[in-house]
Amino acid sequence: MNFNDKEKNDFLEDAKVAYKTIIINFANGNLKNIESLLDKKVFYIFNDAIEYRKNKGYMPNTTFIGINSASIKEHQINNSILEVTVDFVSEIISCIKDKDAKILFGDPQKIKKKYDTWKFSKDLNSKNLNLLLIDTQA
Repeated sequence: MNFNDKEKNDFLEDAKVAYKTIIINFANGNLKNIESLLDKKVFYIFNDAIEYRKNKGYMPNTTFIGINSASIKEHQINNSILEVTVDFVSEIISCIKDKDAKILFGDPQKIKKKYDTWKFSKDLNSKNLNLLLIDTQA
């Protein structure tokens, strides 16, 4: 596989779906729906963050507006594993409230630009078409 333009575009479309799905489910504290999209290390990091929020009584309130752009920063193929780093620019409305619904962080009325760099992997020999999130940088 030489990762031509069509394959890059297809990958980006899949990455956008995965990104939106992961953002929404993480914000809602629902890792069960996205466990198949997360590398074990990323799953544990996300799980720890969700447990921390729960233990503090934090209630996230996130509305995903959309993805402004997604571009491939770099890619490499090792054996049959394709790894692709994608830069995302998205828009969300986000705030964290305490148990009394007092706003601790963010603004429930303000759309905020979010810049993320995520690395996905995909086994080119696998019948599983899902991308696997293996690293995040914000």
